[in-house]
Amino acid sequence: MRVLFAVMLSLSLLLPLPVFAADQSELMKKIEELSMELESLKKQVSEVKKDVKEEKAMAAEKKQEKGGMPSWLEIGGDYRFRVDSMRGKVHDYMQYNPNALYSVPNFPGPGMTAGFLTQGVPGYTVKNETLITNRFGLNVRANATEDVTVKARLLMYKIWGHETENPVAGNFFADRAFGPFDGVIGHVPSDNALRVDQAYATWSNIGGAPVWFSVGRRPSTGGVPTNLRQNTEKIGNAGIPGLLVDYAFDGLTIGAAPDINALPGAYAKLCYGRGFDSGFNTPMNKLKDTDFLGIQLVPVDTDNLHAELQWQRGFNIFNVPSDGVNFMGMQLPVTQNMGDIDWIGGVVLGRLPKLGAGDLTLFGSATYSNTSPNSNTFALPFFNVNGSPFNNAGFGLLYDDDPMTPGVDTKSHSGYAVYIGGRYDLEKTGTKIGPEYNHQEIRQKAISKKGKAFVRLGYQHYDFQYTGSNNWVGEPKKISDLNTMDPSKTQLLAPLKNADNIYFTFDVTF
Repeated sequence: MRVLFAVMLSLSLLLPLPVFAADQSELMKKIEELSMELESLKKQVSEVKKDVKEEKAMAAEKKQEKGGMPSWLEIGGDYRFRVDSMRGKVHDYMQYNPNALYSVPNFPGPGMTAGFLTQGVPGYTVKNETLITNRFGLNVRANATEDVTVKARLLMYKIWGHETENPVAGNFFADRAFGPFDGVIGHVPSDNALRVDQAYATWSNIGGAPVWFSVGRRPSTGGVPTNLRQNTEKIGNAGIPGLLVDYAFDGLTIGAAPDINALPGAYAKLCYGRGFDSGFNTPMNKLKDTDFLGIQLVPVDTDNLHAELQWQRGFNIFNVPSDGVNFMGMQLPVTQNMGDIDWIGGVVLGRLPKLGAGDLTLFGSATYSNTSPNSNTFALPFFNVNGSPFNNAGFGLLYDDDPMTPGVDTKSHSGYAVYIGGRYDLEKTGTKIGPEYNHQEIRQKAISKKGKAFVRLGYQHYDFQYTGSNNWVGEPKKISDLNTMDPSKTQLLAPLKNADNIYFTFDVTF
């Protein structure tokens, strides 16, 4: 219609002026008729689009009535059978015990005797020769509207022959001895309950721009490059580098994915999460919420190259899990916010396809952390002199407050982690070999959309140099310096020096 109007207008300009004046009313009449026809066509196109949407909806309903899956809903999942054989060595150390008393004569001065609530523990071997578990995950994806999607993952992780996490708890790691924490529920073997591991909604293409908003329980576990070990696909732009975060949390993200030719697949996002809700603020409760803020930059994301960089900060870190813990007969609630922690790090993953008999994937990941502690400590009664009332020992954010001079020993600590490795995938046999593990797929035709079955056999060795693995309360001590006679190096957790684990899994995805 626009072309016809332009042609008519051009021809009218070629007419003599008197003729144009005489036929002006006729021309305006034609223009009005063309405009009416154009509006009529617009209405017809709109009705056709509406009919197409209704036909698609009716087709989806008919498919569902016949027993098929509606087009807006996708259901999948996974099952894992696993057997672990674990053995470790605990170093000599002194264990905090409110029911024990260790006396030190002539301390802190001549003629004085100090009593410490601790006891010496000689080194010992710990093992569980056959730990058998079942893990079942159910994944749901629903397209609610044209640009709004809801995803959820339900997870059950059960120990054979037990209905609690006690067989894997132990007094070795904080998220076992003091937990399980909220962020590891579903990732630590326990009972047969099906828990919500992920549940979040995403609004994409906001305002027609390459921008999205996502909120809910985040997919913040199994990120790059740790997914290679699990033989799973990369999560996508909702994931987080596995070396920085492997902890389920509730939060939201705002992201953008601009189309830049020089940076294929690039995107960036701002992340926020809540790690602990302090509840009602009262004269008896001065706690603050523990929050998380992060910025992630991904300059390239393709099948053969992926790189990402992330900075994050945890604000008002709490001292024990949100529900408190029962430690050696003492109920220990959340009592302090201990300061902040900053992390920065990233990962680069590259894939070399068709290299010899298969594909080679290599990765390198590193992260750096630094604490900003305050003077708040997790205080426990620890020592007295000549039978006087017990004084508290204060355990801060990765530091110990000297009980002899309290409040002047606040220290900031930094640390780093490096994770490198690779995997070679043999296409013909489905075998996948890495420096830590290998995979062997069962080469059968997939029936479901994501159907796959494979077995894994692996070996892991751990060598711990310092105490406090996975624990931010108290100063790390060099394990080789521990003994059964020095109460100044008393530990809350057993210092595992080394450990070995052999495991076998049978995995099925659908």
